[in-house]
Amino acid sequence: MILQPIAAVPVLVAAAGVLLAFAAWRFIVSRGRVRLAWLGRIAMIVLLLGIALRPTIPATESGPTASGGLEVYFVVDTTSSSSAEDWGDGQPRLEGMREDIDAIADDLSGAQFSLVTFDAATVQRVPLTTDSSAIASAASVLEPEVSYYSRGSGIDAAVTFMTTLLEAAHDESPDQQRVLYYLGDGEQTLPTPPGTFAPIAPFIDGGAVLGYGTEQGARMLVFDGYPDDDVDEAYIQDYTASPPGDAVSRIDEAALGTIASELGVNYIHRSASESVARASAGLEVGELTVSEGEPGSPTELYWIFAIPLGLLALAEAAAIVGAVLEVRPKRRGATG
Repeated sequence: MILQPIAAVPVLVAAAGVLLAFAAWRFIVSRGRVRLAWLGRIAMIVLLLGIALRPTIPATESGPTASGGLEVYFVVDTTSSSSAEDWGDGQPRLEGMREDIDAIADDLSGAQFSLVTFDAATVQRVPLTTDSSAIASAASVLEPEVSYYSRGSGIDAAVTFMTTLLEAAHDESPDQQRVLYYLGDGEQTLPTPPGTFAPIAPFIDGGAVLGYGTEQGARMLVFDGYPDDDVDEAYIQDYTASPPGDAVSRIDEAALGTIASELGVNYIHRSASESVARASAGLEVGELTVSEGEPGSPTELYWIFAIPLGLLALAEAAAIVGAVLEVRPKRRGATG
């Protein structure tokens, strides 16, 4: 079973926590039937959280599968530092990452591609596909994480996810050639040192670590989650400085070099004035064989929570109607 939440899990848990705290307080201070009603509301909040988390059993049937050729995995750092404006003529680093993904996918046309991003969460944006235009399209709409949700960046955030993903792919097709491109600035703002990328190395046959940013660094635009709004531009602030001012993000090439060494690939510092062609030089795409199959459908389990929630909601509605009917005769007697 997996979870496919309708929003970020921390947001859902925080919202449910606030509602549960209020309901628990009302339960404690209430008496009699009112107390029982608040107990039902506590259960409703828990059930709503279960629905919002969307527990799902993945499809077990195999869809069409591809083998042979080359699998290409892009792992992109979309933390707030990806909005630092030191790519080309003052553009955000993420713009350079988009351009490089597009160029590499074009160079390796015919391969299978997957796109993974990481910030507060690691997400596979595009599962393996032979459609290079799908990767280019997904990359073109990449945005940095919402600045207000940022809690610092860990450059190793995607290691566990990628290790699991690549190990499963290797177990299914052990002879398949796979390459990985890590795109980021190497800036670790969490207080803990980054973990090793070594667990990924046995499952890839090449790729590169692509570094974005400059030593002098640049300011980072605030991203509120609405890329096309007309709100005046603002920059992320550093409140630890004295006096506080615009935060500056700088590339950490030593950290990026360490990642490359642990993965067993080359590190390439990127700039808008240079081609990314050498990142894919020498790679053979090979021939791809596609096997037919019937894709299955995942099984949603939210209904397990929805049924008791519906019953509790009906009981709540009946209680409200009963309370209204009790009050109305009293009001008539008072006016008569």
